[in-house]
Amino acid sequence: MDRQAWIAVTLCVLGLIGWQVYMTKTALPVAARSPMVAAASPAPENSAAPNSSPAATPADITASPVASPAPVATPSFAEKFEVLANPDIELRLTNRGGGISEARMLHQAGADGKTDVVLNAPNRLPIGSFLEQPSAASFREFTPTRLPDGSVQFERVTPEGVTVRKHFFFPPPTAAKDNFVVEMEVEIRNGGAAAYKGPDYFVGLGSSVPIHLRDLPTYTRMVWFVGGKARSTDVTQFAAQHYPLVGIERRSEQKVFQEKVSGAEWGAMSNQFFTSIVTPMDGKISEVWAIPFEITDADGAPLKGIEGAIGFAGFELQPGQSLTQHFQIYAGPKLYARLTKLPHDEAAIMNFGLWRPVSQTLLNFMNLLHSWVKSYGLAIILLTACVKGVLWPLQNKANKSMRRMSALSPKMQALKEKYKDDPTKMNTEVMKLYKEHGVNPVGGCLPMMIQIPIFFGLFTMLGQAAELRNASFLWIHDLSQPDTLFMIPGLGWIPILGNPITGSLPVNLLPIMMGASNVWLMRMTPNTGDAMQRRVMMFMPLIFLVFCYNFAAALALYYTTQNLFTILQLWQNKRQPAPVLTTPAPTVKRGKKGKS
Repeated sequence: MDRQAWIAVTLCVLGLIGWQVYMTKTALPVAARSPMVAAASPAPENSAAPNSSPAATPADITASPVASPAPVATPSFAEKFEVLANPDIELRLTNRGGGISEARMLHQAGADGKTDVVLNAPNRLPIGSFLEQPSAASFREFTPTRLPDGSVQFERVTPEGVTVRKHFFFPPPTAAKDNFVVEMEVEIRNGGAAAYKGPDYFVGLGSSVPIHLRDLPTYTRMVWFVGGKARSTDVTQFAAQHYPLVGIERRSEQKVFQEKVSGAEWGAMSNQFFTSIVTPMDGKISEVWAIPFEITDADGAPLKGIEGAIGFAGFELQPGQSLTQHFQIYAGPKLYARLTKLPHDEAAIMNFGLWRPVSQTLLNFMNLLHSWVKSYGLAIILLTACVKGVLWPLQNKANKSMRRMSALSPKMQALKEKYKDDPTKMNTEVMKLYKEHGVNPVGGCLPMMIQIPIFFGLFTMLGQAAELRNASFLWIHDLSQPDTLFMIPGLGWIPILGNPITGSLPVNLLPIMMGASNVWLMRMTPNTGDAMQRRVMMFMPLIFLVFCYNFAAALALYYTTQNLFTILQLWQNKRQPAPVLTTPAPTVKRGKKGKS
């Protein structure tokens, strides 16, 4: 291999190593036993406004001063709980601010495969709790009551005679009912003798932490939906930021995120596969607030999370006047088919980004196939077959073009030797050669260019599709995670492949099969381009192996299946007669016959 090829390969490898070093520094270890929330260390609690209530018109977008969270005293009252449950979810309601302390997913196994997934850390903001200022003192105490219909009501009367009632209940049965949706009805009644002016207030969104080891830190985030788009801040946004290479600080560390927004429709806490979304049904959000926090598991391993709240404008009540507001709370897995049925574009929590149309199409089609075959592994294989079937004719033309390019290689090499001192002339003659023989030099690249959005759309979709969690296929226990067969201890230091958290090297079979099929495919592909290009391309299987080694097994399954279909197509194309290069006869232009 010549110097230029070595430089290209070295830069690719260094780039991958640099990415791994960055992710290792920013990624946050998760206890292997933790379902979603580890045993929390004491954490700051926030104040509840006893007289908080739904809001009016939101303010314009402006910068908001940010205050550091103040230390909080232990609540002076005993915490009491009530349980609200259905077949899919169990909500633990607390009198601390009148909200949801924990939301337990009854049919979603955690990272250890045994315990249930639990949304929200018990020592953080309860979901739906009222706060006058999230960075202030302790919560107010509400009195819980179990109503005859099984729902739960919290009540508190302020010294001014204002009664705040919060009613938690599951929606009545309908065709569109979702068991992960709970409603919170808030009633504020002024029973005092004077007008009451409520200040601006916040409603807690709860908290979020990663689920699995080596989760991307950008998965753990707070999201709000405003202006038809989902916006977010994640746990990486609070650390000090520096300019690359030079190391100069671009932005200092941020302890709290707080920002005015204009008419946001909902706010949410989210990790890779689960979310808690709070949607005010009668008003708009005027402010968002978030803070990172750290808890530890039983072994003392640190775990980084984020909690947040949404703000509303204040209100005024005359004596005897009341105000009622409804909130919809979705606390459950990010199942796209369910989220699309919610009324305020809650499906935007999926964060498909640039590849949204592709990701949505692939996810819907995969779920359709799963409804027929009852296996997500088979559904991914059938999805790959369908994609390959659509691209098969185009790939046939590309393979034919590559074979013609390969047949032209001797003539191209002769031109390069002849005009090696005149690159401009050489390029002119090479393009002339292509034109003479009707060869398109980029014809073999078109199918690959089309598959790029498919690959990244699938990668984005598989990174958040909760449908694949705990879905098994052959030896794979969980299609949403690497298909690790066993661990080799002491090799965690290996860049990108090794796991520095556990100190071991996972042996993932599907990515190895994917790399082997890539090598096989490269061997079958007709040789095009010069020697340096061919040598660099031979390193592509290694680069893809490293890139995909610790990603979801579903992605490796798709890519391996696609390679096998492409190998089959190349084998079928090679059985056809070899292309014969003939120079087209020159076109003779005939003039008009003159008059005699």
